[in-house]
Amino acid sequence: MPYRVENSWSPSPAPAGTLTVTLHNLSDQPLAGFRLSFTAITRVAPGAPAPENAVFVRRDANYHEFAPPAGLSVPPGGAWTFRATGLNRAPMHRLDCVKTAYVTLADGRHVDAGVGDLVLDSAAPEAPPARLPEGRLTEPFALLPWPARVELRPGEAPLALTPADGTAREDLLALAEAGALHRRLFGAAQAAVSLSPVPGGRAVEFARDPGLAPGAYRLAFAPTIRLESGDADGRRHGLVALVQLLHGATESGDVFRFPASGVIEDAPRHGWRACHLDVSRHFWPADDVRRFLDILAWYRMNVFHWHLTDDEAWRFEVRAFPELTAIGATRGADARLLPQLGDPAATRTAFYTQAELRDVVAHAARLGIEVVPEIETPGHATAMLAALPRLVDPDEPAESYHSVQGYPNNALNPAVEATYEVLGAILDEMVEIFPSRRIHIGGDEVADNSWLASPLARALMEREGLAGTFELQAWFLRRLKGMLTERDRVLVGWNEVAHGGGVPPEGTILMAWQSSEVGIALAREGYDVVMTPGQAYYLDMAQSPVWLEPGAGWAGSSTPAQTYAYEADEGFPEELRAKVRGVQACIWCEHFHDRQYFNDLVFPRLAAVAEAAWTPPKAKDWLRFAAQARRCPGL
Repeated sequence: MPYRVENSWSPSPAPAGTLTVTLHNLSDQPLAGFRLSFTAITRVAPGAPAPENAVFVRRDANYHEFAPPAGLSVPPGGAWTFRATGLNRAPMHRLDCVKTAYVTLADGRHVDAGVGDLVLDSAAPEAPPARLPEGRLTEPFALLPWPARVELRPGEAPLALTPADGTAREDLLALAEAGALHRRLFGAAQAAVSLSPVPGGRAVEFARDPGLAPGAYRLAFAPTIRLESGDADGRRHGLVALVQLLHGATESGDVFRFPASGVIEDAPRHGWRACHLDVSRHFWPADDVRRFLDILAWYRMNVFHWHLTDDEAWRFEVRAFPELTAIGATRGADARLLPQLGDPAATRTAFYTQAELRDVVAHAARLGIEVVPEIETPGHATAMLAALPRLVDPDEPAESYHSVQGYPNNALNPAVEATYEVLGAILDEMVEIFPSRRIHIGGDEVADNSWLASPLARALMEREGLAGTFELQAWFLRRLKGMLTERDRVLVGWNEVAHGGGVPPEGTILMAWQSSEVGIALAREGYDVVMTPGQAYYLDMAQSPVWLEPGAGWAGSSTPAQTYAYEADEGFPEELRAKVRGVQACIWCEHFHDRQYFNDLVFPRLAAVAEAAWTPPKAKDWLRFAAQARRCPGL
């Protein structure tokens, strides 16, 4: 690239310090009459002092644009440096400021610039600690998550798993699917399954035991392996466990063995064993999503929470409103929606067609995974409002409030009747695509002064006797819950759905993301709760507090050990523990620009959440987990 941006941070002046940005001209031409744009999660706040040696042109959430002082020219090999104070917060990690940048030349062309890490000016940073200890195996078997009961004697690995004579077609299909899952995740590995007899193979016979709990299975190892289950989920889990055992024994035979005899008795600890993926901040193609679903199935997770819309983009095709993707899924230097975290200058449009959505849902169903789609309401709706401006109160000032991420006026206005017509049409298309009875409607991070400058909203508040933003939000969400009920769907939302009086707890599932204490409070109010606290289960958080560790830091840091040790129902009174539906990892993609970065932050913590979701507390063992977790398949 002909240009490169370096950035550094100093803690003075308090509280947020100073950002120093340097643009290096690596081209063979002088640089004059230009502007520099960059995206940064540490932002220059509204009302900040004027920068030193630059002109602040504009900001849109995480997007910033600066110009040099009049007449400045940067020669080939030269550099321009400026400093900005009045930041929204102090950065915490090396990727907490400039993420992407581009130079707009005097002729209007945009040229992407390379970007370096944020440098800490005040001290030499500490190196990140090791994330996993060496670990130790209690038994030589490759199983993750670890089963409830394991009594096995090690033996030699068979060449492949084969069906016993007389195996029913549905069991053959299940065995073939388990083999296909293994092949997709480990394409170079020895095939784990053969549907035809092979020398050195080990036969599997299938049996039904209606006394087993949902999802439970029993494996008895003898010359013929017997798999007992009470339902299709249990059969699937047992087959994945078998394939895991064989994969470990064939790929790492010096460490793992295959059982010669003995028994595994196993059942899921929680019914909701989920992972969320944000594809709005950073788009993941359908092939990557299918690969991710395979990884979830490998760890016996059963819910995929697909975060399809946010301020940054609307990612799924709605035939009734093509502008949602034509405009709302398009960002670029010359687009209606400016670049945000991770975006280049070039205009890009990225979304899933309805055919792709159906294909992903079908793939998940074959893996026993429920896809719970999310559309963000009423907040985090910048992309939707840009695409459908008729949903805005025309008499509300354009920047009457800002979200915590810096977006102005980013919440659907409950007083605009067209909002409900649009949402109804969107829900109608969603229920045709997603068979899950659960639809996530967001409900988080609405700024506490939203809509108060809207004449329409003020009139609605007076008419309905509502006080403040959150009572108005609750009124909106109760109406939305009614729309879901009409479509035989259950409302799922973030914990702020309970604000302002909330929605009726019956038929509602809320996700406690802010803290464990929030989950306990929600259960006391009668809500069913999924525990996903940022302090333990947000996989975009840095894995240690040191500066050189990549990742977010607003919830602190969570090492794999902390993630593994977290107990979702700890602190819940015994009478409320039944309110805990289960647990969920969340992957927010502000910081994720490529697969390598994704894999670095997500693994092995995703496996740690999976084991916490499945394995009884008495069977958990951190050192045993650490010895196995390095073998995670990646995206």
